[in-house]
Amino acid sequence: MTAWIDRPPITAAMLNPALIAAILATAADGYRKESDRAMPWPMAFIIVPLVLHRGTRQALPTSVRTHLTTWTSRNPVVRAGFPPRAQGLVEPVREGVRFGLTHGALTLEGDALRGRTRRPKGFQMPDELADILRRASFVGRWLAKIDNTATVFAVLGVTP
Repeated sequence: MTAWIDRPPITAAMLNPALIAAILATAADGYRKESDRAMPWPMAFIIVPLVLHRGTRQALPTSVRTHLTTWTSRNPVVRAGFPPRAQGLVEPVREGVRFGLTHGALTLEGDALRGRTRRPKGFQMPDELADILRRASFVGRWLAKIDNTATVFAVLGVTP
């Protein structure tokens, strides 16, 4: 793990464990709302690269009815870039999960994550953060439609 002082400012801001924990808590909450189940923890490694990368986030479907395989076939460039992006985010995702568990944004239920989102009263969220969290909730709901986590990994070309 790279010390904070040694991280470039943009990297430190966008891969900050609190932001990643918020993304995962929001996604886990969306997942639970859609399926009434906690989100399998390996999904954390899928969700973060889907929503942090602006191009991928903007290419996401607008409906949870769009199947993941349909979406990936319509977005081959996004699909091709996903594996290296996901691999590069493994350590930041781990940091985010640890941060979320430590600070109560995430809880473990067996092998699954449950999110707890809280926003301070009067907090005005910057537009890009609002978009990231809105899409995280969507991705949680979208992935909840797929019964097998391994299918999600296979379709996106990554391994758990």
